[in-house]
This record gives sequence, structure tokens and C-alpha cells, in this order.
Amino acid sequence: MTVTTNPTYDDGATTKWLPPLAVQQDRAVDPDRFAELPALKGVNGGFVADLLSDMAMHERCGRHLYRSVAGRTFNPMLERRYTEFGKETERHIEVLETLLGELGIPPAYISPAARATEGADSKLLESTFLLTGSIDLMTQELVMLDAVLLAETRDHANWSGLADLVDSFPEGPGRDAVRRAVAQVEPEEDHHLEWAQTTRKKLISRQVKSTAVATMATRAENAMARIASWLE
Repeated sequence: MTVTTNPTYDDGATTKWLPPLAVQQDRAVDPDRFAELPALKGVNGGFVADLLSDMAMHERCGRHLYRSVAGRTFNPMLERRYTEFGKETERHIEVLETLLGELGIPPAYISPAARATEGADSKLLESTFLLTGSIDLMTQELVMLDAVLLAETRDHANWSGLADLVDSFPEGPGRDAVRRAVAQVEPEEDHHLEWAQTTRKKLISRQVKSTAVATMATRAENAMARIASWLE
């Protein structure tokens, strides 16, 4: 399955019309249609559709974040982890798009909440570039890791929240699909968040104790060499 990051008009994306949002008629979704889906009987189908669309958008933006920081870190261990988590995040997108389809929700449906998340996540990625070109490479590494931590905190909240909702879905294929998706993704999200929290503590500790790189006069190549040896 090929995942789409991030769905646009050219990819066939649809959304529901809300004032003052302008949506072309052929891409506008009637929110009431989700209430009629068999897999969502007994729950607020419109909200579930919006929630899952929002979760998918955050995962899509997370994939962009991991690809970016993996290409800019000077630490080999961080690069490996960012690359590994990026690949897992891509699988999470696939899991969510499969789940949306199994529930009868178009995978290319982009809820208003998803667009808001896209805006917030775009700013998060943008923040990691603010020190690009600076000789303060240690802070640059921490800023990138902070962005990962923030993204994974949201991811963890999304999936743990969905896990708590499994039994709210009506018995049948829909509930089974939600449970299956949670089982595939939640353990990895637990690991991602724990790793980000632990690694941030280690990186801060390294910087606090690294008196040899405490001044701005330290040559950039020396800083890069030290960063590369951290976290080993």
C-alpha cells in the first residue's frame, strides 16, 4: 500500500464545509454520511471520522519531521533512531489509512481538525531550522530532539486515547479493526515517547557537563566530533 503525505486537492482530498472554509462542491463531504456507516452505529460517527483523520495527519507530518532531522543530526545514534522511527511512522500512516477504509471513511478525507494539526506540525518542523547555520550545534541538536518529543507526546496521547475507546465501538468488524490498529501501533508509540524522554535527559546532561564546548569560540568541527560521540 502506498501512503500519501500529505493529501491535497490533486490527491483527491475531501473535507466538510464549514464557514468560512471554501470547498469545491465535488470535494465537499456531508458530515451526516459518517453517522450512517454500519461500523460507527452507536457512536458519534462524524467525530470519529474527524478524530482518525486528525491522527493520520499528525502521523504524516511526523514522517516529514523524522526525515528532516535524520538528515541534519551530527550524531550517528540519533540518525539511526530518527530513520527507524520514521519508517515505523510511515507504517502507522498505512495502518490508519487501512482503518479508515475498513470503517467506511475515505482515507483522503481531511477533517478541519486535521488541517489545524497540519498547521501546528508545520510550525514545529519549521522551529527545527531556526538555528541552521549557527555554530551553536549542541542547541541545534536539542531543538530537533525537542520537536520529536513534542510530536511523540501527541502521538502517544492519540493512540492511548483510541485504545481506551475500542469497546465504545459496536461489536463486529469495525471494533475488530480499531483493536487491530491499536495493537499494531500503540506499543511502538510507547517506545518512541519513552526513548525521546530518556534521550533528551541524556543530551541535556551531556551538554551541562561538557565544559570543553561551553564557549562560542569552540570550532565547529570540534563540536561536531563531540556530538557524534555522544549517546554511544
